[in-house]
Amino acid sequence: MPARHDASEVPALIALFAGALAIGSSGIFVRLSETGPTATAFWRGAFALPLLAVWAALEARARAAAPPPAGRPPAAPPPAATPTERSWRDPMFFWAGVFFAGDLALWHASLLLTSVAASTLEANCAPMVVTLGAWALWGERPRPSFLLALALASVGLLLIVSTKFAHGPPALAGDLLGLGTACFYGFYILAVARLRTRYGAGIVMFNSTLVFTLLLLPLALTQKFLPATPHGWLLLAGCALSAQVLGQGLVAYALAHLPATFSSVGLYLQSIAATAYAWLLLQERLTPWQIAGGCIVLGAIALARTARRAPLPDLETLPAPRLPRASLRSSAPRHSKSR
Repeated sequence: MPARHDASEVPALIALFAGALAIGSSGIFVRLSETGPTATAFWRGAFALPLLAVWAALEARARAAAPPPAGRPPAAPPPAATPTERSWRDPMFFWAGVFFAGDLALWHASLLLTSVAASTLEANCAPMVVTLGAWALWGERPRPSFLLALALASVGLLLIVSTKFAHGPPALAGDLLGLGTACFYGFYILAVARLRTRYGAGIVMFNSTLVFTLLLLPLALTQKFLPATPHGWLLLAGCALSAQVLGQGLVAYALAHLPATFSSVGLYLQSIAATAYAWLLLQERLTPWQIAGGCIVLGAIALARTARRAPLPDLETLPAPRLPRASLRSSAPRHSKSR
């Protein structure tokens, strides 16, 4: 594919970097939150819903006002139901919400047991889960390079967790929860990839966020549900604005104007940003072995992203936490979903 020279690429690159930096801060908000980990995830969705509803409404209005493509006769009058109302008949939205609810529940718990850098990096292994899932569900056999990437990622993760054995079971449990997060997020990506072929980004983000917020409410009520201070409320609002609205919104804008391969830049920057924030704000330090393991894992993720036989439709780096831990190409507008 020839390189683009669109004038919109410069602001798109700025938006991509800013979005990745915003998403990378989500782990810090979870660590500093005055509520339980699942309660923090619930409030993240609850505070984001009004802004996402505005996005979905503006998107639906823009689509309704758009003229038909040249050479195509005007479309028939739309049915009585609005696009949002029709979308609720699609059960894939429910499953997208289920998978993202599991993703956030495990990831927020992981952040309290292991380092922010390790948890974020482990959760960003979702592209490998996506490839394995596409192989199992749709017969998209990966290239041999994917098996090499999987082996490299395993080596890198072993280096990351090797320093945790002296810290007892809790630290290792946090790393296992981080890997579980990648599994849930990978299945979420597969669901959203199918939804994005039929619905706009705003509707997908709003519907899936509403579902996961409602699903997390019962578990959130079993934890410390309300923050004790106004500062605690500001942390929850900041998490929603940074991770669920601003970060993924900027990334979605950027990837509509950039080649899909640029999404990996955001993925790497998100992991690096999370590590830097944890170092500056939480005084978390990484050992040389962990740094080496992290570099190996990032390289394995890059290799895995090129090892697909057929790309899935690109997707929202919606409501997560971490940068579209995966963003895959399609003929639809490029969007990505990140934490």
